Amino acid sequence: MHHDTPAHADGTESGLAEWLLPGLVLLAAAAGYLLLTRRARHRNAALGWSRRRTAGFLTGTALLGVALLPPVAVFAHEDFRGHMAQHMLIGMYAPLALVLAAPVTLLLRTLPAARARQLTAVLHSPPARVVAHPAVALLLSSGSLAVLYFTPLYNATLGHPAAHWLLHAHFLLSGCLFAYVIAGPDPAPARPAVPVRLVCLGVAVTAHAVISQLMYGGFWVDVNAPADQVRGGAEIMYYGGDIAELLLAAALVTTWRPERGRGDRRGAAARQAPVAV
Repeated sequence: MHHDTPAHADGTESGLAEWLLPGLVLLAAAAGYLLLTRRARHRNAALGWSRRRTAGFLTGTALLGVALLPPVAVFAHEDFRGHMAQHMLIGMYAPLALVLAAPVTLLLRTLPAARARQLTAVLHSPPARVVAHPAVALLLSSGSLAVLYFTPLYNATLGHPAAHWLLHAHFLLSGCLFAYVIAGPDPAPARPAVPVRLVCLGVAVTAHAVISQLMYGGFWVDVNAPADQVRGGAEIMYYGGDIAELLLAAALVTTWRPERGRGDRRGAAARQAPVAV
C-alpha cells in the first residue's frame, strides 16, 4: 500500500522554501569551517590545518546536500527505497566524513583560551562521558532503527515535516556520535581501547544485517509502503551499511597506535591533545 506523498514534496513554492533552508544551513556550515581553518593557519602557520580534513568536512556537507535536497529528497518522500538511501547518506556516510574532519579540534585551536578551557571541561564532564560511551552510541544509532521500522513510528512521521526533520536530525547526530566514539580524531577522554570499539562496531554490523534481513523477509516490519519498496530498502540498508561500516573500520585501523608500556601510553595521551592533531 502506497503512503501519501507529503504536501511539502511537491513543486510548490512552499516545497522550494523548505529545500532552501537546509541548503543555506549547509553552505553556512561549510563557510564557517573554512573560516576557522583560515584562522587556525593565521594563528600558527607552522602547525596549519590539514587539507585532508578540510576536504572531509566539505565532502560531508556535500553528502548532506545530496540527501536533503532534490531530487533525492523528493524521491525519499515518494519511495521507501529513496528514504533508505537518504538515511544511509545522512546517518552513516556524511557523519564519517564530518567526524574525520575533526571539528572539535579545530574549535579548540581557534577559540579564545577561556572558551577552549570551557569546551574541554564539557568534554571531560560526566554527562559527556556517558553519552560518548560506545554502548550508548550503539543504542542511539543502531538500536533506534528497530524502533523506527518495527513500530508505527516511521508511518507517524509521514506527512509531518517537523517529525521528518527531527528524524533527519536523529540520524545525523547519532551517526556522528557513533563515528566519533569508534574512530574520531577529536579528543575523547572516555574513549575505550581499540578492541572494545571493534566489538561495538561488530555489534553494529550484526544489528544492521539482522534488521535489514527481517525487513526483507517482511517480519515485524511496520512500514506503509509496497513490498517491493520495502525489500529494496532492506537491500540498500544491508549493502550500504556494510560499505559504510567497512570505511569506519578502516578509519579506526589507520589511527590505531598500539600501546606497549608507559612511554607509549604517554604518547597516546599526547596524541589525544588538541595541539597534537
